[in-house]
Amino acid sequence: MLKEEINSALAILKAGGIILYPTDTVWGLGCDATNSEAVAKIYTLKNRADTKSMIILLDTENKLQSYVQEVPDIAYDLIEYSEKPLTIIYSGAKNLAKNLISEDKTIGIRVAKHDFCQQLIQMFRKPIVSTSANISGEPNPANFSKIDQKIIDGVDYVVDLEQESNEIKQPSTIMKLEVDGQFTFIRK
Repeated sequence: MLKEEINSALAILKAGGIILYPTDTVWGLGCDATNSEAVAKIYTLKNRADTKSMIILLDTENKLQSYVQEVPDIAYDLIEYSEKPLTIIYSGAKNLAKNLISEDKTIGIRVAKHDFCQQLIQMFRKPIVSTSANISGEPNPANFSKIDQKIIDGVDYVVDLEQESNEIKQPSTIMKLEVDGQFTFIRK
């Protein structure tokens, strides 16, 4: 089942489509984080201003240097020892869709600790966008049953995993990490 879902989602990502998928936090909308057209589709679906950036997921912290100009050493410890899912906002984003990178050249990145996400990203060999599966301004869906039908109808593929789960999931902790190692919590 997991393998089939990964292969189905992979085909959509490669074709520039949008997937609706479970993560280690809330359900997410995802696409190829290097494809500007795919990223634009998510902004449109969410009815979100493209000035509000979205985060990306990686399968391992070893790939951070491919998408961030200078990764502070402390980032690796923060990722390893964080007990909750942690999104870190880094300066100097690179090799990503231009409409994904903030005006100040930052990007939020989370190393996924979710089996499906890790395997999908590993096979895709690129980061994927992860933004909550809701219309901009609406609450984050705590589980699949809370996702707006407009979102479900607007994606190219809905991953058939964890849809029956009633577990209430929380968004990740978000911190901004400066090149010198200074950090600020955006959302705890």
